[in-house]
Amino acid sequence: MILKSTIDRIMEATDIVEVIGEFVQLKKRGANYVGLSPFANERTPSFTVSPAKGIFKDFSSGKGGSAVTFLMELEKFSYPEALKWLAKKYGIEVEETVETIENKEEENRRESLMIVSAFAAKFFHESLLETDEGKAIGLSYFKERGFTTDTINKFELGYSPDQWEAFTGQAIKEGYQPEFLIDSGLSVKRDNGNLYDRYRGRVIFPIHSFTGRVIAFGGRTLKSDKNVPKYVNSPESEIYHKSNVLYGLYFAKKAIREEDNCYLVEGYADVLSVHQAGIENVVASSGTSLTAEQIRLIGRFTKNITILYDGDAAGIKASLRGLDMILEEGLNVKVVLFPDGHDPDSYVRNVGTNAFKKHIEDNKKDFILYKTDILLKEAGNDPIKKSEVIREIVESIAKIPDSIKASVFIKECSHQLQIDERALLSELNKMKLGKARKDSQQQANRAVTPAEDILADEPVEEIKENASQEKEIVRLLLLYGNKMIDWDGIANTYIGPFMIAELNDVEFEHPASKAFIEIYSKEVENGVLPEEQHFIHYPDKDIVDLVVTLIATKYTLSENWYEMHKILVPDEQVNMKATILGAIFHLKKQKVGKMLQSLRNELQKTEGEADQEILLNQYMRMKKVEKTISDYLGSVILK
Repeated sequence: MILKSTIDRIMEATDIVEVIGEFVQLKKRGANYVGLSPFANERTPSFTVSPAKGIFKDFSSGKGGSAVTFLMELEKFSYPEALKWLAKKYGIEVEETVETIENKEEENRRESLMIVSAFAAKFFHESLLETDEGKAIGLSYFKERGFTTDTINKFELGYSPDQWEAFTGQAIKEGYQPEFLIDSGLSVKRDNGNLYDRYRGRVIFPIHSFTGRVIAFGGRTLKSDKNVPKYVNSPESEIYHKSNVLYGLYFAKKAIREEDNCYLVEGYADVLSVHQAGIENVVASSGTSLTAEQIRLIGRFTKNITILYDGDAAGIKASLRGLDMILEEGLNVKVVLFPDGHDPDSYVRNVGTNAFKKHIEDNKKDFILYKTDILLKEAGNDPIKKSEVIREIVESIAKIPDSIKASVFIKECSHQLQIDERALLSELNKMKLGKARKDSQQQANRAVTPAEDILADEPVEEIKENASQEKEIVRLLLLYGNKMIDWDGIANTYIGPFMIAELNDVEFEHPASKAFIEIYSKEVENGVLPEEQHFIHYPDKDIVDLVVTLIATKYTLSENWYEMHKILVPDEQVNMKATILGAIFHLKKQKVGKMLQSLRNELQKTEGEADQEILLNQYMRMKKVEKTISDYLGSVILK
């Protein structure tokens, strides 16, 4: 367990904008920062970070919390793992109440896979640099490819010895469980139950997560045997989903933000060579065709993608249709070809950084115009093929969500295709209308609710109202609990303890609100007035979600609102007595109403006169309580 004093130091050092800014492109808007949600597919930013409060709120997915919560949600860290990541970032030594032993049998399955992958990366890297076989085969290969020692160390490149059980044997000797060696894909199980190394005799390219942890590997053979696959990649696992990963993104994300552009290449070596040349905003799809998830990853940092192709015409044509996905996500796509026989890796090594950059600037072309050019050349003078090209180009333009941008491409393509602009616009509108109708039908189908799923209105409304009133109490405690009372007849006490005392006879039902009140009450008993930061950094996710939802707001009222529009917005702090007592009595009235309903139900069931008289007396007393509360609310609170 991490010491409270260490947690406090981590929290004090953490800049939530800086932390989240490593994963999401943030723009300042007033006192807050906004960006596209990393948890939902959206085109309009609804993700907000408040540096003053130290919280984020994603209004698309409903997620919210501190920097710790963000890491837990995005990277699936546990609470201690998120704290340790922040501690490492800010150079804070983590002190724990018990001495930790290297956990080879971690209960957390996901963390076990991370630990064994980290061990493997270290083993392969040391095999490359410190063994005779690794130096003679693996290191000499990387050096021949022009990779420097700095690049080899930065990307943790490695070598797996050409032996059946070199890695597996060492891992088991070190205490790692065979189960995790198999599930991570590092070892393969024979029919007789024995394990052997998946990557034997290959140079190793570790694949890093968003936060820099090794989650998978790519292994390249150096043998010329055609029966041996050139590359072997990690299988899917709990920590590695290849459609969600881009090779090199961990090392490129800062440069992508700064350059506002991402270079997309095909292979590991392309990334390494271009990065080494000082062009660090470069990534590659991780052993798979480009996916929508990978495009959205890039979209967090920039709206501009430049595809660097190797000049293979057949490969380019095969990938054209797939690149329409980039347009659908609202990103701008440019394409650059290299001379025949060259890929980004060979070209940058051949001509150097400056000439490489110049080639990109001189030859980059908008994807739509490039695609038009390629398909027109293939169609030649065949009118049927040309009509198919026109339809395919308009299909691509129809995927662009920005109508102004789509109109510009229609104009450009009309010249290139030698066809009237109005004809292209007509075809574009037909496609968009067809898509709108299809989407509308799908939405209508989803909206049909099975009869058995429809709940009675009254219970649902009652539950919602109850939770709402309880949350209002929590909100007021968060905002004003540490403020002194200076009301008529009440003074020299704080709002927090006053509210807790007034509510000691009220049983909260909403789970998170109930837990909050219990925590708050215990802190008050200990002489502490807990503020919002105490709960924002609380280990219980439900508490954090409740607190952030209550204190976060999607919109901020301008300071000049009244001067500009002469509209007065009521301020609940002007009459704090009415605000606090109003909330307390509204909740009490609600609880009394439930008790009265319960008594009415019992009266209907009870037959004995004596029992009925007792219940009736209780009922009348509760009615008096209800009237007292109602009179107060009616005379003081404007609702």
